[in-house]
Formats: sequence, C-alpha cells, structure tokens
Amino acid sequence: MTVGPLVVDDLAVEFVHDGYAIRPLDGLSFEAQAGELVVLLGPSGCGKTTLLSCLGGILTPTSGTIRVGDVAVTDLKGKDLDQYRRGQIGFVFQAFNLIPSLTARENIAVPLTLTGSSRADAFARADVLLDEVGLGDRGGHLPSKLSGGQMQRVAVARGLGHDPKLLLADEPTANLDHIQAEAIIRLLQGLRDDGRMIVVSTHDARLVPIADRIVQMVPPHAAPEQPEQQMSFEAGHSIFEQGDASDVVYVIEAGEVDVLRVLADGSEEHLNRIGPGAYFGELGTFLGFQRSASCRAHSDVELTAYSPREFRERVLHRD
Repeated sequence: MTVGPLVVDDLAVEFVHDGYAIRPLDGLSFEAQAGELVVLLGPSGCGKTTLLSCLGGILTPTSGTIRVGDVAVTDLKGKDLDQYRRGQIGFVFQAFNLIPSLTARENIAVPLTLTGSSRADAFARADVLLDEVGLGDRGGHLPSKLSGGQMQRVAVARGLGHDPKLLLADEPTANLDHIQAEAIIRLLQGLRDDGRMIVVSTHDARLVPIADRIVQMVPPHAAPEQPEQQMSFEAGHSIFEQGDASDVVYVIEAGEVDVLRVLADGSEEHLNRIGPGAYFGELGTFLGFQRSASCRAHSDVELTAYSPREFRERVLHRD
C-alpha cells in the first residue's frame, strides 16, 4: 500500500463567532510523502483538529488546496467526497468514541458493515486488526473493561478497518499515562512501515522523536528577546492589529489607548479605553497566540514595550 504525496498549499479556514472572524488556519503550506509519520505540533486552539478535518474531507477550507496523490481533495463534492472519506481516510479520535454497549470486536466490525462489508468479513477483519494492535484476547470486552491505552488501540484498529491510505489521529496520547502512551507511539511507528501515511495532531513532545516530519502549527519564538523600549504613537495610529504576532507587552506611560475587535463584516467593536499605568497585549505574548484585538492610540500616547521576561520582572513583580 502506498499513498501519493500530501500537498497542502496556502490553506485558510475562517469561522465567524459572535460576529468576529476567527482564522485557525491562515496560509498554511506543507508536503508529506508516503510512509511518513507527520506530527502537527502546537497548543490547544492552534488549528490542529481543524486541519485534520480538512484533510479528511469533513470540513471545506475557506481557501487554499489539499491534494493526496492525484486527488484534489478540496475540489471533491457529493459521491466523490463520500468515496474519498470511506475509501482513503481512517480517523482516530482523541476521546476514543467507542460505543459503550458494544465489545471491542463489535466496535471495529459494525462500522464496516455499515459501509457494505458482510457481517462475516467485518468480524474477520476486526479479529485481524485486534491481533495487529495487540488486543487479540480482549475482543469480547466492553470499553468499560478496558484501560485508556487499550481503548485507544481499539480506536486505532477501528480507524484501520478499511485499510486506509491516510490515517488521521487527533491527540492519540493526550489522555494516557506514559506507559500507555509509549504503547500507542510504538503502534504508530509500526503502522507507517507498509507505506501508509499517518498524520497526528498533538501538543505532546513525546511524539516528536518518532516523527518523519513536524509541522509547527504556531511558529516558534526564535527571535531573541528585545530590551525594554520607549515608544510614541500619535492619536489614531495603530499600535498593533488583530491577528498580528504577539511579541511584547505594552505599559501606558501617558495618554489613552482604544482596544477594538474587528468583526467579520469589517466593522469594529469598541471593547475598552485604557490609560496611564495600564498594560495590554500580555496574554497573547505569554501564550504565543496572535493578537485577539486591535489597539490604537486614542490620544498621543507614550508606551514602554517589554519582552515577556522583562514584563514579569519589572512590572508584575515590582513593589
């Protein structure tokens, strides 16, 4: 089994929430090859699950393209899209999503019967997969009688039911202790050896050493911290805009600053007006998020810009 190269080009996804636009993916591009284990690395909320949904044909991106071999996934519709999802994609969910009233064997076999396999073939395939993930003696157990690691292995086996070329796993080690997580990592290592491509979303650094390719969903802060800087802005000028990268925290020395949220229709919502002694931009800077609002000078303002470390030491910890 082999799958053609995966090519993601300039992918963007935009949602509208409470009137403002959110872009969990904005211009993402990368490529991967058959037989690779690709790790989508980043914190919660950075678009990992959104990207998996796009790769699996569940979510249509706002713009950009996805190709798997000679299949233009972002162009598929109707029956062609259904066939892609059924025939080429396997999903492994973070919360396992096993049906509590079905045994491990039934949880693997029943989805196969729903997509056209005979009952005999479906259960025979389930037995093969249970052996493959090391649970041949647990097929008759309900999920409540399995450990977290065992349930995740059943979920992996279910995702492999129709022998997909591309396996998508959403945070497969997130709910597991280190012993169970190691078993899942070893399992994923083995699954790529037959030419299958595996794409895993995670914030778990334990998966990094086995990855053939790492896609950083949030650019790492590689630039050195800048020293404290005095800055001036005239009334009406932008200090930063919603969606900008966060690198420094600002403290207002004089004047006032307006905090604005840009809505999906291009209009703006006034959130706050802050004055001398107040600081802003700290959460995005500490957490590595993009700016969640725009800040503009309401009057002429004097600011001090601090790196995260200097802000903690000189502002948060001062008397």
